[in-house]
Formats: sequence, C-alpha cells, structure tokens
Amino acid sequence: MDSDKKKPLPEKFPSFNDNQPDHHDLDIDKDCNTTDPPLSETSVEVEEAQPDNAETNNKEEEDQINTEIEDSSFPETPDFSQVSAEIDQFISILSNLKSDEFELPEIPEFVEQFALLVEAKIANYDSTDPPLKWSQVTEEESTTFLEAVNRIFKLSTSLCAFSSESKYDSSINRVGGILQRAMSYLEEEFRSLLEDYKLPNSDHNNDSKMKQSSSSLSNQDSDQCALPEKSDSTTENNFPGYSEEVVSNLNKLVITMMVGGYETECRQVYFISRRNALEESLHELGFEKHSIDDVQKMNWESLEREIVSWIKTFKQCSSMQFTGERKLAEAVFSGYESVSETLFSNLSRGVMIQLLNFAEAVAMTKRAAEKLFKFLDIYEALRDIIPVMDELFPADCSEKLKAEASLTRSRLGEAMVCIFCELENSIKSDTGKTPVPGGAVHPLTRYIMNYLKYACEYKDTLEQVFREHQKIERADSASRSNYDYNSQSQNINNPSEKQSPLESQITKVMDLLDTNLDSKSKLYKDTSLSLIFMMNNGRYILQKIKGSTEINSLLGDPWCRKRSSELRQYHKSYQRETWGKLLSCLTHEGLNVHGKVVKPVLKERFKSFNAMFDEIHKSQSTWVVSDEQLQSELRVSISAVVIPAYRSFMARFSQYLTPGRQSEKYIKYQPEDIETYVDELFDGNATPTGKKKP
Repeated sequence: MDSDKKKPLPEKFPSFNDNQPDHHDLDIDKDCNTTDPPLSETSVEVEEAQPDNAETNNKEEEDQINTEIEDSSFPETPDFSQVSAEIDQFISILSNLKSDEFELPEIPEFVEQFALLVEAKIANYDSTDPPLKWSQVTEEESTTFLEAVNRIFKLSTSLCAFSSESKYDSSINRVGGILQRAMSYLEEEFRSLLEDYKLPNSDHNNDSKMKQSSSSLSNQDSDQCALPEKSDSTTENNFPGYSEEVVSNLNKLVITMMVGGYETECRQVYFISRRNALEESLHELGFEKHSIDDVQKMNWESLEREIVSWIKTFKQCSSMQFTGERKLAEAVFSGYESVSETLFSNLSRGVMIQLLNFAEAVAMTKRAAEKLFKFLDIYEALRDIIPVMDELFPADCSEKLKAEASLTRSRLGEAMVCIFCELENSIKSDTGKTPVPGGAVHPLTRYIMNYLKYACEYKDTLEQVFREHQKIERADSASRSNYDYNSQSQNINNPSEKQSPLESQITKVMDLLDTNLDSKSKLYKDTSLSLIFMMNNGRYILQKIKGSTEINSLLGDPWCRKRSSELRQYHKSYQRETWGKLLSCLTHEGLNVHGKVVKPVLKERFKSFNAMFDEIHKSQSTWVVSDEQLQSELRVSISAVVIPAYRSFMARFSQYLTPGRQSEKYIKYQPEDIETYVDELFDGNATPTGKKKP
C-alpha cells in the first residue's frame, strides 16, 4: 500500500448511512414496474386521442408515484434523542482520530438534521414576540436545550480540530453559526434574569422612613411593618433580589456559556448587570455619587443630609450588601471560584471606593465646629469596618481597601483635632464688648457647654482621635504653642497621673472659657451684676457637667467641687457688695449720744435704707437668674440677712419716731414687705417698689 495514502476507517467505526437508504441507489422505474403493470399501446392511443385531459392525469399519477417512493425510501422526521445519540457517537469518533493515519469520514446527514433541530429550538424560544422568557420554560425543556447547546459546542470543537480539511468547511461554518446564535440567546436570557431583581430590603427602608416620620407608632404597628420583611424569600436565602430558583437557572446558564467558550461575555454581562443593580441600591438608600468638587461646593445643611445617607448606605453595605453580593456570585458561578471571586472583588471595590471617596471629600472641606459630630459618625463607621474587611472581601481586594479606608480615617481624625483647635480659637476670638443684659448666661457659654456635652457622647472615639492624630495636627495648629499643655497638665484627681489626651483637651477648653467669662464680667459697671453674671454662667457650666456622665468622668468630682467653691465665693462677694451696704444703714453706731437717740440721725438712717432698697429692687428685679435653684438660694440668703436685721432695727428705734405722719414718712417698709420685694428679684421683670405685682 502506498505510504501517502490514508487507511480507510477500521471496522470498529460504523457506516453512518447503513440505516438510511441512499436515494441515488433507488431504481425508481424498477420499483414502479413491480407495483403497477406496464402501459399498453391502447393506453397510449387513448392518451393521444384525448390531449386535453391525458397530460393532467399523467402528471397526477407521476406525483403520486414519486410521493409513494419518497415515503417508502426515507424515514420520518428523526427523533431528537436518537439524533443526539448519533451526534455523541460521531463526536467520539472524531476525538479518537488523533493522527493523519486514517481517512476522515464524510459528514453524515444526521449532523445537518441535528443542526436543523437545534436551530428550530432556538427559533422557538428566540423568535417569539416578546421572546420566551427562561422562567417560562419547564425544567425538562431547559435541560434538553442546554444539553443540545453543549453538543453543538462539542461538535464545533471536534470539527474545528480538522479545519484544514476543506470538506469540513461547510459544516464548521454551519455548526459555528448555530452555536453563536444559541450563545447569543443564552446571553440575553442571562442578562434578562439578572436584571429582573428586587431591591434588597426595600420594604424595610420604606418602613424605616415611616417609623422616622411618626414617633407615635405603637409597638404593634412596628411589628406589623416588620412582618413582610421576614416572609421575603430574598431575605431568607441571602441572595440580593433573587429567588433560589432564579439563582439555579443563572448557574445553569453560566455553566453552558463558560463551557461553550463564552466566558468573557458571561462575565461582562454579570458585572454590568450587578453594577447597575448596586448603583440603584445605593440610590434607593439615599446615597448619590458626588465628585470632590461637588462636595466642596455644598453648603453644610445639604452636605449634612448627604452624610446621613452615606452613613446609612455604608452600614447597609458593610452588614448586608457585600455579604449578599458575595454569596450571589459564588452561587451563580458555582464551580468557578476564581471567576466569582474576581467579579465580587471588582464589584465591591467599585462601591467601596465610591463611598470612601465621598468620606475623603468630606474630610477635605473647610473645618468648622458644627461638623465635628458628623465627622465622628463617619470616623466610627470606617473604624468599625476596617477590622472585618478580611472577612468581607477577598485577600487582594481587602488589603487595598483597608489601606484606603485607613488613610481616609486618618484624614478625618486630623480634621477633627483641627476642629477642636478651631473651638479653642473661637473662644479666644469672642471678644465682644457688649455685656449680656441682666447678667444672664452668655451665648458662648451655652454653645461651648452643649458642644462639649454632645462631643463627649463620643468619648471613647474622641480619646482615640486625640491619641492617634493629635501630634500630627498640632504641629501646624494655630495654638501649637500650647501643645505641651497635655504633658504639663496633671490630673486633678490624682496629681501623680497625667491626663488623657481628651481630658486635657476638655480641661483646656474649660480654662479658656473661664478666662473669657472673667473678661466679659468686667464689662459690667455694677460689680454686683458682674458677680451675678459669673454665678449664672458658673452654675450653668456646673449643671451641664453634672448632667453629663461623660464630661463628669473626664473632669472628675474634685473639679466640680472646686467649681462649686468658686460659686459660693461669688455668692458671698455679691452679698457683701450689695446687701452689706444696705445693712450699714441699720447699724446702731452713731445713733446714741450720751444715752439718747439722735432723731435726725435716725431719720436719715431710715431714709437711706428706703432709698437704697428702692434702688436695689428697681435694678436687680431686672437682672436674670434663670436657674431656679440659684435664684431661690439668692433670695433665701438675702431674706435671711436683711429681714432679721431690719426687724430688729425697727423694734429698737421705731418708737422714737412720732406716731402717725412722721412714722409713715420714714418707715416705708414693714418686714413682710421686704420679704415680698426680695422675692421679686432676679426674674427679669422690673416692678416699682410699693406696688404689688398682679
């Protein structure tokens, strides 16, 4: 045998046409003769004699004979399972031909039959208007279709292995075209299933908005709002927006597309669909994508609302969204771990970078005291997620995101230290020359104490901020000359221990406030009023500290006792400055000369007392002591000093005045009247003496 000539297929390879008669081998005339007798000459003559009908009848007979021949020569439309089995056998044969030793078989007819059947199935699904959805197909039908697509791919692969054989070109193109059409259909169905999702926890978000809008909802109402969430199948299986059945179908499509060489298209469709879904989910939570410039241009009210939405979105993503997204990718791409991990990494990283960019843009905005609390909220959210990032994201993705989150957190920390420095500067720069009317609590005092009260609700976080970020920021601070304050200050509770960074900071703010208030007290021309001012502000500060467990724990009881002692000293100074002068009118000195009361001096004493008391009542009834306890303490202490002294003076010397007109002229007040007028002091309402308030 010639060495260049290929061997015929061995007997183990069957002839693909054994069971299918070749129409070229059929002797139609012979088969017709065995069925019908030969035509006689008479018949021919009849045909010639009847030219009009003979030709038509002959034609009908010929068509009938041909139909009978075709029916007897070719089988009916082949069964799909039978053709599929023959295709599997043919693929097996081609895969075993690994050398050029054997002559390649011809393409059997059932290849074309299989191509037509698969093409018909694709057309049945894809050509309807609208196209038949994958969810409308029975499990048996979908399984059969996917198996057919897999056979088409295997057949295409087997034929392409012999692409150098020109006799296979037509079949390669034919099968390849069907495969491409099948994959295009599966790609569209894959996209359609992915895009048909329900936003996770959308009901829960709506319920939360309803709860926030009305504080009067009962517990029963709240429970009713929560019920739909518990019965939601998407919540139970942790897939964001898909039922288990849909996820199973997605996985089947993925396997077929990946095996069929459409991995790139499959991954791209999944990534784009889920990226859009995640963006919609963020939007539903209230978070909008903003550039750094957009954030810088926002007024604080608008930015504050955006931060609230950011925090809600960030926590939702950290606690639920990323976990669900990872489980979805793992389920859809089950069996393709590296693919699911890569897709989840890219999706989650895109969302996290978007969220981190917003937080970083916020940290870059102009520093202002009112921003501290929202900065703290963002800081805590970042701080809490960094330790669990290794559990949320794949290793390579986690490291990068942790670095980004840590950097953003540091920038926020430095910004907050700077904000506290601005708080110090705001106290120093508040040098208004207009005293507060009535010696009331200064707005600066209210602002600083309320600010510290709310800030210290973040006590642990602020301790961390000052411990980790203070030195970095203080180097450039306007008040860096005071940086050693922390190291030089010692805890008043225990002089042997240094203060914590936050304790040192709060103490410094309080000292600055004290200095500022002392300066403002000097704006009052009336010393007594300046003392009332210091008492009002001191009592307000003390009450705020005692009312805040966090500040109280920072400053400690000794600090509060020291402040209380200062308040008592202000009180004593006020008593001496105001009522000491009044009591000097009631002294006995100078009234007795040689054992006799000097009436002119006595009359002058009563006149001075009346005039001075009138003046005190007139002015100090307009003064303001808003703290009821302090107001009561002042009134009680005044009455306790003045009324007994006045009553004693009257009992001793009123008899020396002539009863009637003279006594009425000089004794203007009775002890009971003094008590009444003292009770009118410090309420900010001037009432002329001698007239009862309605």
